[in-house]
Amino acid sequence: MQQLDYPAWLRVEHWLNVLFLTLLVRSGIEIIATHPKLYWRNDSRPGTEWARFTRKTMPKDRLYDTLDEEESYSSLVSLPGHKKLGMGRHWHFISVIGWILTGAVYYVLLFATGQWRRYIPQDWSLFPTAWDDLLTYLSFNLPPLLPGQPLDALQKLAYAAVIFLLAPFQIATGAAQSPAIEARFPWFVRLFGGRQAARSLHFLGLVAFLLFIPVHLLMIGVWGWPELNALMIFGDVRDLNWAIAASLLILAGIVAVHVAATVVSLKRPRSVQRALGAVVSPVRRTLLRPLKSTQAYPRRKVSVEHRVNGKPPCSLEYKTMAVHGFVDWRLEVGGLVEEPRVFSLADLRALARPQTQQVLHNCVQGWSSIAQWGGVPLQTVIDLVRPLPGARYLCFLTMQDNGRDEPGAEGAGQFYEVVDLGLAKHPQCILAYDMNGDPLPIKHGAPLRLRLETQVGFKMAKWIDRIEVVSDYAAIGAGMGGWREDNVFYDKDVEI
Repeated sequence: MQQLDYPAWLRVEHWLNVLFLTLLVRSGIEIIATHPKLYWRNDSRPGTEWARFTRKTMPKDRLYDTLDEEESYSSLVSLPGHKKLGMGRHWHFISVIGWILTGAVYYVLLFATGQWRRYIPQDWSLFPTAWDDLLTYLSFNLPPLLPGQPLDALQKLAYAAVIFLLAPFQIATGAAQSPAIEARFPWFVRLFGGRQAARSLHFLGLVAFLLFIPVHLLMIGVWGWPELNALMIFGDVRDLNWAIAASLLILAGIVAVHVAATVVSLKRPRSVQRALGAVVSPVRRTLLRPLKSTQAYPRRKVSVEHRVNGKPPCSLEYKTMAVHGFVDWRLEVGGLVEEPRVFSLADLRALARPQTQQVLHNCVQGWSSIAQWGGVPLQTVIDLVRPLPGARYLCFLTMQDNGRDEPGAEGAGQFYEVVDLGLAKHPQCILAYDMNGDPLPIKHGAPLRLRLETQVGFKMAKWIDRIEVVSDYAAIGAGMGGWREDNVFYDKDVEI
């Protein structure tokens, strides 16, 4: 076998790639467990999924929400497992950052050192040669290496596809699932066929990685694992036994990271939420917070059926208001404001001509749907109460008893959400009282809900009856920025 040149930086990058990829795979499985179905159409209509990873069947004779569809996967396959979407998201995003930074350094050094010639085809004749190599492999023989190179033609094309096509494809389809990117650049998501198509393609990209890995390991074994392993550890083949020991030690370290991540996430989720959020949140705010929604889906794209997430209030007071068309309902807006106000539903409708928007709803679980929402711009209401200096956040208090949605979680009770005051200025941030041309249905948040199109769905509080303007949210609940952030450890800023 021809001597290979594996510089130290490439060897380090190789093992970092293994670490981040395995973290991405396990945390990605945790994320898909919350809605274990894949679609090609944006409406995610029940029964139209092309793949499902659950045996659950939903009832047709009563209302259910998407939390009822959630699966609990074992920690052996998902990170951390057991319906911990908040933890899964934290690990997925920190791993994405690590993987992209590792890849960026890899690309720079690949071209700076000339190593790119090992992987990028430079002659069209390589393609028929690769076909001949495949036939040679199928005959259980080894094809010849390319002249002056350490790979055969088929290996070169496979590595080039993974490095320069599959990896960027995964990043692009992952970005296409960001509500902020989708809201600001709808054309980008349309390149992949829509939000759900991007999610499906992202999954298929994962499958491609999972297929590549065993083939890659098989090829290493066929061409001589001890020597190739030694080259990836020490850069030479002088100490085969030490190289084996070192590689096993590295793999044990990677496994130890996974075990520690799983155990700490299950036993000390608040610590993980704070630690990983301290890294992920600034990156997310820097890259995605400036994006503002410019969506304008045509009326024909409105989904026939919009999924339900969250169970409506069940109090006698709410039911009485609902029976009477919410004429007695009031929205209180107070806190750090010069002029606290109370609005009836009729008052809100009279404030301004209803703003309507046909937009894509992105649930944190993964499903999506297009609807037309009508209401009053949130900024119009905020301007009337005139926030005082120091006001930075809006806390939305609702009539929802979240103990019905998350019966096993601590803090069951009134649902609340905190958003940055600056988001109220976004052009498609409204307090919605209409949906698809009719009054907002009870199951979707009547009489009033928030629409903030650059965020995932759980931030858009439903069944609102009070907005509190505050300077800080540290004293609200557990101080993490909302009911789900406090009790099921979601991230506060959810532009992705």
